[in-house]
Amino acid sequence: MISGIVLAAGTGSRFGGTKQLAELDGIPLVLHAVAALREGGVDEIVVVTGHDAAAVEAVLPAEVLAVRNPSFRDGQSTSLAAAIHALDERSEAAVVLMADQPGIRGIDIRALVESFRATRARIARLRFTDGPGPSLLSREIYADAGHLHGDAGARVLIASHPEWVEDVPIDRPVPRDVDTPEDLAY
Repeated sequence: MISGIVLAAGTGSRFGGTKQLAELDGIPLVLHAVAALREGGVDEIVVVTGHDAAAVEAVLPAEVLAVRNPSFRDGQSTSLAAAIHALDERSEAAVVLMADQPGIRGIDIRALVESFRATRARIARLRFTDGPGPSLLSREIYADAGHLHGDAGARVLIASHPEWVEDVPIDRPVPRDVDTPEDLAY
């Protein structure tokens, strides 16, 4: 079983509000990530909420498991830990997406999953033409990921253990993050 995680708990301070709910092409940003995971063929989707949790959860489809992170202000690592703890016990790996990178596509997720199934790498990471992208974390390192601190994500594990990483080449530039309202003019 492959899981999908969307980290959607942040305050959107640079954005000026709850950017998870900001619309791009008439769809809230958080749902772009959910759609990519769904199209990528994951078996379960967990969305971690925090800031404005009720409003973010209200837009989620019924099949998505919403997990509230009461410690979201302590950094991204707390949301990743909350998600990992909520995964189905049969989960063998999890794709981790941010709610503010709507350019990630289902085909990208599928490439991560296929790479993991072929290599059983501890971390499969998208490698765009101009830099890295989201990663898939294997069950083997869930405990390591669950013990990160502050605003750290998989990049800390990647820096500490480059031998764990299998890069998955994607032949296009890294999709932009949405950090300001102007970034919605993709």
